Amino acid sequence: MKAADILLAVLVALVWGFNFVVIKVGLGAFPPILFVALRFFFAAVPAVFFISRKGIPWRWLVALGVSLGVVKFGLLFVGMNMGMPAGLSSLVLQCQAVFTLLMAALVLKDVPTKWQAGGVIVACAGMGLLISDMSGTPSFTGLMLVIAAGFFWGVSNIIMKKVGKVDMLSLIVWMSLVAPLPLLGLSAVMETGQWEAITHMTLTGAGVLFYISIISTVFAFGAWAQLFKQYSPNMVAPFSLLVPIFGILSASVVLGEEFTVIEMAASCLVFSGILLVVFGNRIAEMFCRVRSA
Repeated sequence: MKAADILLAVLVALVWGFNFVVIKVGLGAFPPILFVALRFFFAAVPAVFFISRKGIPWRWLVALGVSLGVVKFGLLFVGMNMGMPAGLSSLVLQCQAVFTLLMAALVLKDVPTKWQAGGVIVACAGMGLLISDMSGTPSFTGLMLVIAAGFFWGVSNIIMKKVGKVDMLSLIVWMSLVAPLPLLGLSAVMETGQWEAITHMTLTGAGVLFYISIISTVFAFGAWAQLFKQYSPNMVAPFSLLVPIFGILSASVVLGEEFTVIEMAASCLVFSGILLVVFGNRIAEMFCRVRSA
């Protein structure tokens, strides 16, 4: 990967890591499914009036709108609303990298290299250490919902790769238009207090919606999709393992969630796994040159 694209992938991970803090704050102002619906509504409107669809087939827009917008984020927001802490949610959701690697091998015949496989193992070891050390026990249902959200994020990653060469900003904006209507239907059936949440919205609520709609959705997912367009999913997806590092740090600073020495060590394992995935071949070549010299 080019250096600029590596920096972009890290920036996206930073935006998504802090996003978990923003979500946790927003869940105090909005019912979770309504919150997701508003996120994608404001990601699509008014952008759809200025950004054309550019011939992107509706089947891909619907597939992404459902898998990513409705299912993945619906499961995540409900799981966090059921008690999953922001930092732990940012960690558990990264099981999507494993799902993406497996689905890329099965669907795209894109078999991971030994360095990618080794990097994922190291990163997953760090994730396991974080999970075992996190204070408090989330509800089992909430935990399973976040894991399921990770699976559907992996599905959407493969869909983005299958879409082919299209304008990624148009893809993200127009797929965001698909999600609000089914989400509003689900909210009407499963939730209460929607009208009060909208009519009594505070500046904090408005700021939360701006962050998750424009910064986290339009910018971050647009950049993420562009990276998937240029590179193998096995190369891009592991960068998402940086998200729990940023998520746990921001949750510690903003929400006061505890951050222990073990969690710091585990985060270093996750980061080391990312380095192996991205730079493993170059490191091996460097050692070979040193040995031969």
